Amino acid sequence: MKEKHIRIRIEQCLALAKASNCPRRKFGALLLDPQRNVVLMDGYNGGPRGGGDLCGGDECLRDTLGVVSGTRMEIGCHHAEMNVVCNCAANGVRTQGAWLIVTGEPCMMCAKLLHHAGIARVIIVEGGYMGANGVTYLREHGVEVVAVEGPKDPRLATLG
Repeated sequence: MKEKHIRIRIEQCLALAKASNCPRRKFGALLLDPQRNVVLMDGYNGGPRGGGDLCGGDECLRDTLGVVSGTRMEIGCHHAEMNVVCNCAANGVRTQGAWLIVTGEPCMMCAKLLHHAGIARVIIVEGGYMGANGVTYLREHGVEVVAVEGPKDPRLATLG
């Protein structure tokens, strides 16, 4: 894929993240066919399909309970990467060899899911929500990981 097309897909992914109803973090993810330069599937983080309640309603239980990012996966939203892979499974869309753009580093659970789904490259929009989560796992298991610059984590601005 040409660099200009990747930049456009990143913009689409960032716009998609705005659909999230999570009060803590808004993630978007796009699955791409790099050969044909088309979007195969999309997803964002949020509550259960069909409008179910978020884990803490209008507040994030991860914040309220002080849960460290990447831990206690039973608390929190359905992740954008998880939604992409599940949407593919529900619609018969092939994931083998595809690329994924995501607006933050995948957690360990999502990293394992992406690896087992055959995702070949994960493009992470850096500056959003990065942490010591799934990148090492992805790289150790042959998934190419590329970080690209993006909007900064808004929570960091309040710390300065």
